[in-house]
Amino acid sequence: MPLIFKKYYPARHLVFFLGEGMLIFLAIGSTSLLYESQQWLAGVPQLVSRAILVTITFQFCLYLFDLYDMSLPPGFADTLARLFQALGIGCMILGLVYFLFPAVMISTRVFWLGCLVIGSTVGLWRFFYTMVLDRQLFTQPVVLLGAGAMAENIAAEIARKKDTAYRIAARVGGRTVQALKGLAAEKGGLLRICREHRAHKIVVTLDDKRGQMPIEELMACKLQGVQIVSGITFYEGLAGKIMVEKVNPSWIIYSEGFKTSRTVALVKRVIDIAVSLAGLITALPVCLVTAIIIKLESAGPVFYRQERVGEKGRSFEIVKFRSMRTDAEKNGPVWANADDDRTTRFGKFIRKVRIDEIPQTWNVLKGEMSFVGPRPERPVFVGQLAARIPYYSLRHNVKPGITGWAQINYPYGASEEDALRKLEYDLYYIKNMSLRMDLGIIFMTAKTVLFQQGAR
Repeated sequence: MPLIFKKYYPARHLVFFLGEGMLIFLAIGSTSLLYESQQWLAGVPQLVSRAILVTITFQFCLYLFDLYDMSLPPGFADTLARLFQALGIGCMILGLVYFLFPAVMISTRVFWLGCLVIGSTVGLWRFFYTMVLDRQLFTQPVVLLGAGAMAENIAAEIARKKDTAYRIAARVGGRTVQALKGLAAEKGGLLRICREHRAHKIVVTLDDKRGQMPIEELMACKLQGVQIVSGITFYEGLAGKIMVEKVNPSWIIYSEGFKTSRTVALVKRVIDIAVSLAGLITALPVCLVTAIIIKLESAGPVFYRQERVGEKGRSFEIVKFRSMRTDAEKNGPVWANADDDRTTRFGKFIRKVRIDEIPQTWNVLKGEMSFVGPRPERPVFVGQLAARIPYYSLRHNVKPGITGWAQINYPYGASEEDALRKLEYDLYYIKNMSLRMDLGIIFMTAKTVLFQQGAR
């Protein structure tokens, strides 16, 4: 995941990324120095630039194969397979670059020997970094104040993701380290716990703060340099989503974010128009072939139009290539499923590679949608979800999108529970919306489509 979002990323991740880049660079540089020492002395800048090209290409391919997503289970066989695939694709890309621009080419002997060294050093580097993650080295100890559902959610998120920068040093309250009432009776108890565990951060995870907050203890810790963070804010940075069921209106009102400047809105609109026009022109041949196949496969229109709820609650008609039978909803509206039997054979293919979404660029041109934003839902479902899910209507404060933060982080929603989980990501996007975040989401969506992950 790119380091462009406000979600917290440990400094050790940056060290790992830059360290691996340095190893790749040194592998090519040292091999060149070994076999082409005279050329090094004659043209250092040229050889350095070639080594940088190799480094950037290989690290880009490592990213494409999710080898920088440390939250994935680090299985040795799977990691090794993806590493070889990434390096193989990197060699193919560099081969194409060398064919088009021979001036940047390095000798065959240096290239292949360098690749061998790269594979070995990167493998060892990742082995040692996995040991760092497994042993929770260079992590920041935190104290959880509270023992309810919020504390359990945070503890589960930290345990699930080995790449987190935190470890729970102590859990205060309930039946854990020490009861809250005991803290009130024992002056300095919370500060003593922080000092014992060398923790400089307390996460307040009390589900009900009335009459339970050890105010004096927290103030004493604050004055001694211990950072006090609300559980909702901590979870937001940790998981990249907002704990909707625990959020109260005052948190939304007083928290930073949930606003978009006119300049950002204007630039976002300009980007939408430019990308829509370029996309429609580029995809025209694909659209023509798709339209012909749809007409040949089944009777009915090429395009599928459906009412959706957009910005400010205004309804509009979304346009997609038809991927289902014309009688798909003869019994009324239903949620779409993973293996929907209403989908045609060609419809399954265009859904998988997202071709069915291309006509939505027309909605973007008209200003009804943006490229990035919460996915628009049907009015019949919006009424149900808004009545049962808190803050659901907040997602209508921005334009809906073809892709979004929820789409790249959560599977396709097919129930009210899925809608709630996706809303957690949608609210995170609305709160932290920026042009950098939009560009990152578009980039990750392209990667998802390229490797056919999560498409439905």
